[in-house]
Amino acid sequence: MPDKRDKTGARSAARQEQFLEVITRDEATDRFRRHLVLAPLGRETVPLGRALHRVLACTVASTVDVPAFDRSNVDGFALVAADTFGAMEESPRRLSLNAEVIEPGRAPVEQVARGRASIIATGGMLPRGADAVIMVEQTEATDDGGVECRNSVPPGQNVTFAGTDIARGETVLRAGQRLTSREIGVLAAIGLAEVKVWRRPRVAIVSTGNEIVAPGAPPRPGAVFDSNAAIIGAAVEELGGEPIQLGIVADDDAQLEAVLARGMDADMVILSGGTSKGAGDLSYRVVSRLGNPGIVAHGVALKPGKPVCLAVTDGKPVVILPGFPTSAIFTFHEFVAPVLRAFAGLPPERRQSVQAKLPVRINSERGRTEYLLVGLFDAEAGLAAYPMGKGSGSVTAFSQADGFVTIGQHQEIVDADTPVEVQLLGSGLEAPGLVAIGSHCVGLDVLLGELQVRGTAVKALHVGSMGGLAAAKRGECDIAGVHLMDPVTGVYNSHLLDDSLLLVEGYRRMQGLVFRPGDARFEGRTLDAAVAAALADADCTLVNRNPGSGTRVLVERLLEGRLREGLPPPGYGVQTKSHNAVAAAVAQGRADWGVAIDTVAAQYGLGFIPMQEEHYDFVVPKARAARPAVQAFVALLQEPRVREQLRAAGFRI
Repeated sequence: MPDKRDKTGARSAARQEQFLEVITRDEATDRFRRHLVLAPLGRETVPLGRALHRVLACTVASTVDVPAFDRSNVDGFALVAADTFGAMEESPRRLSLNAEVIEPGRAPVEQVARGRASIIATGGMLPRGADAVIMVEQTEATDDGGVECRNSVPPGQNVTFAGTDIARGETVLRAGQRLTSREIGVLAAIGLAEVKVWRRPRVAIVSTGNEIVAPGAPPRPGAVFDSNAAIIGAAVEELGGEPIQLGIVADDDAQLEAVLARGMDADMVILSGGTSKGAGDLSYRVVSRLGNPGIVAHGVALKPGKPVCLAVTDGKPVVILPGFPTSAIFTFHEFVAPVLRAFAGLPPERRQSVQAKLPVRINSERGRTEYLLVGLFDAEAGLAAYPMGKGSGSVTAFSQADGFVTIGQHQEIVDADTPVEVQLLGSGLEAPGLVAIGSHCVGLDVLLGELQVRGTAVKALHVGSMGGLAAAKRGECDIAGVHLMDPVTGVYNSHLLDDSLLLVEGYRRMQGLVFRPGDARFEGRTLDAAVAAALADADCTLVNRNPGSGTRVLVERLLEGRLREGLPPPGYGVQTKSHNAVAAAVAQGRADWGVAIDTVAAQYGLGFIPMQEEHYDFVVPKARAARPAVQAFVALLQEPRVREQLRAAGFRI
C-alpha cells in the first residue's frame, strides 16, 4: 500500500502535468506557425451570383472600357460645339438635322458636319464629327425641320467619353479583396459572369464538457449554454472560413477521440474547454496523441488565455481554446485568426487603436501578458479607458467593451492617468493605409496591388497630374502620380516642387502617336511626316487630351505652329481624360489619331509612332513622407521582383 509521500508525489506530478510548459505569446506563435504553410488553400471559380463575401484570388483588370463608347448623358442633339457659340434666347443658332435618330444600343451611321446635328437619346453613341450634346430643353424645333439652339455648349458638354468610368486594362479589383455588393456590381459592369476566389477554409468546431448544453435546450443545475461554438463559428465566417459545427461532446475519452477523427477531414479543428488538468478535462490528452509534430504549445503566459493548447499534425492546425468565453475569444483572435486569414487569402489584419488614459490604477500579474478590456468615454482631457472588470468567465465583457489595453508581462502596476494605447474591437470602416491621387497608370496599379496583397489598404483617385499635384499640396494624399514636362526645359516633374513636397523617382513610359493600322497617312512614316500628313488632310480628326494632363503638353508642342496661327486640327476640342479614351476613339473610327502611351496602344491593336519617353514619378507631401505606408511604397519601387513586374508590363526603370 503506497504511503502518504507517494500520494503527495502523485498529486505533485499531476499538478506539473497541468501545463506542459508555460511560454511567452511570441514563442507560442513562433512554434505554431513554423509548422504551417500560411497561404490560401486553393482557387475555385464561382458564379457571380454566389461570390458575395468571397475573397478574390486574382487581380481583375477590365478587358473593356466602361462606357465602351462616347455616350450622351441627356436627350438632345449631337453637334459641333463651335456651332453654338454665342447662342442665346434672343439670338439662337439654327442647325439642320440629319435623318437618323440615335437611340441606345444602335451605332450611328451619319457623320455630324458643321451646321448639322443628330437627334440623340440618353445613352446614345456620339456620332463622328460631334463633340458635344445640347439638351432638348435648350432647343426649339423650326418649321422647316431644323433645330434652333438657344444656349451655347462647350466641347464635351453632356458627354461621357469612352473609358471614363473604367478603362480597358485598368485594375478594378485586387487579389485579397472581400467581395461586397459594390465589387460584384463592378465585376458585372465589365461583363464577368464568374470570378476566381480562394477556397473557404473548413473549420471543425467542437465544444467539450459535461456542463455544456446547446442553446435552446432545457437548462439544468450546474450547466451552461454553449456560447463558444456560436461566437467561434461566427468569427470563422467573418474571416472567410466555413464553420462545421460538430456539436457538444461530454468528458468521455472515446467520444472525444471519435469526434476529433471526424474533424480531421476539415482544414482546421478548434475545440473549446478541456485544456487544464481538472477532473474530466480530456481535450488536451486526446490531442496529445497526435503526431508530426503534435502539441507545440500548452500553456501561454497570457491573461486571459493561459490554458490555450496549440497543435499541428501533418500541417493541419488543431487548437484547444480555454472554456471561459473571454479567454476563448482572446486566444482565438491571437492565435487562430491570423492563420485562418492566411488560409482564406485575406491580408494580415490592421488593428485600429486610439490613445486614452486609464483613470484608475491597475494591478497586473508579473510574468503574463494581460489583455485588459476597457470601455472608452469622452473626458475633458481626451478619452478615458475604464476597465470592464468582469473576468475571463464573462460572456458580456467582450461584446460590451470598446477595446483592450495590452499590459506587458514585466509590468505589475499601471498607475492612474497613465497614457495607454487602446486596440479597438469590431470592424468598422477601415481607413486606407495609403491614398494615391493623380494621373492613372497601369504601372501604378501594379504597385498598389502589391501593397494591397501585403496588407496595406490602398485607395486611388485618378484626377490627372495637375489634380494630384494640387491634392499633394493640400495634404490630401500620400502620393501623387505625375508626368508633367516643363515646356521650357523639357525636364519632367522636378519643376512642380515647392518646400512642402518631395519627388520620388518612378519609371519611364513611351508616349507616341496612335492610329489605326493600315492608315497610309501614318503607317511607315516618321513622327514629323505623320503629323504633317494628318494636318494636311482636312478630314483627318484628332482626339485630344484634357488640359492639365501631361499628355496635353505633348499634344500642344506637336501642334505649336497650328495653334499659334489659330488653326487647330479637326477634333482638337474633343478633350478626353485618359489614354484609353484616346485609343478607343481611334480604334472605333471616331477619330483618326491622338497621343497615348505604347502599352495602351498595344491593348487596342493600334499603330504607334514613338514620340517621347516621359517620366512617371510620385510627388509626396513632406509631412506624410515618414508614414509607414509611404515608406513601404518607396521601398517597393526598389525591389527587383517589382521592378521586373513593371518591365514586363512595358515600363522602363
